[in-house]
Amino acid sequence: MSRIGNRILTVPENVTVTNENGCITVKGPKGELSLTLNPNITVEVEDNKVKVTRNSDIKKTKQMHGTTNALIANMIKGVSEGYEKGLEIIGVGYRFNPKGKTLEINAGYSHKVELEVPAGLTVESVSATEITVKGIDKEAVGKFAAEIREVRKPEPYKGKGIRYKGEHVRRKEGKKASK
Repeated sequence: MSRIGNRILTVPENVTVTNENGCITVKGPKGELSLTLNPNITVEVEDNKVKVTRNSDIKKTKQMHGTTNALIANMIKGVSEGYEKGLEIIGVGYRFNPKGKTLEINAGYSHKVELEVPAGLTVESVSATEITVKGIDKEAVGKFAAEIREVRKPEPYKGKGIRYKGEHVRRKEGKKASK
């Protein structure tokens, strides 16, 4: 029995949740998100409360029960508050340079790496070595932040590379001088 699936979600005043033909649409001050439901999952919306129930005890349906509840909760939070992920780059000459819909990264390669910012996301520069990825879709924000981090993962010896804000990189000791 899914505890996450059984929780009842409370919808804030400035957000509307509608269920039409197996598609949940969440509208709020920051935008609109939608989700197509599994046919064996039922979502009831009444009096600013959202309840997710399952119609069968098939393993796949049980798995999707809690997942659907969590996805709807993420959509509600996204359209009301939004999501953001901070990244920092460490290394001599390493820097971020957001230019409109592209992000230019100098990460120690012989060339600059340019990434296209997906629709619905914004990249703000805090400083030359720090950026923040913002958007209403939690999955898209996390995916794009992971793509940025993939350009130069933090290495364990000197700690150089791109890391999430507050991420702890486990450091290793280098070679010891032999005697």
